[in-house]
Amino acid sequence: MRWKVAILTASDKGFRGEREDTSAQVIRELVEEEMNGEIIEYRIVPDEMDEIMAALIEMTDYYKADLILTTGGTGLAPRDVTPEATLQVIDRLAPGFAEAMRYKSMQKVPQAMLSRAVSGIRNRTLILNLPGSPKGVHENLMAVMDQLPHALSILTEREKEHDL
Repeated sequence: MRWKVAILTASDKGFRGEREDTSAQVIRELVEEEMNGEIIEYRIVPDEMDEIMAALIEMTDYYKADLILTTGGTGLAPRDVTPEATLQVIDRLAPGFAEAMRYKSMQKVPQAMLSRAVSGIRNRTLILNLPGSPKGVHENLMAVMDQLPHALSILTEREKEHDL
């Protein structure tokens, strides 16, 4: 089964072309290699709540992504607003993903507890916030990768029954 995946990078410097978006490259590689996903949309926006929200809504409602992976804007800095933007557009929380990612990361880097990443559902799309660094993206996404196909199958109703 091929999953439709969108990548959203929240980065002022990336938006202005002052920094290469290597985190999105890591996401693309992992999605294509580990979960047979197809990147249907990729966008860089500044760390602005309205722009992050608009991109998430468009990726969900227009592009019909099964999964949106955000990178950046999950820390404690004043302009880190990706979690707040995500919370504004989701219908339901799916906290286990964010919890698992933080737990796994904290085993390697205690500063992972500073992540404010959230995970949730809008319509039939799962949205996961990932850190801004390539290493953090890799660690966090691999922490939940094995559960994504099953979760997406249930969410998109390609799989009707499941055992917990």
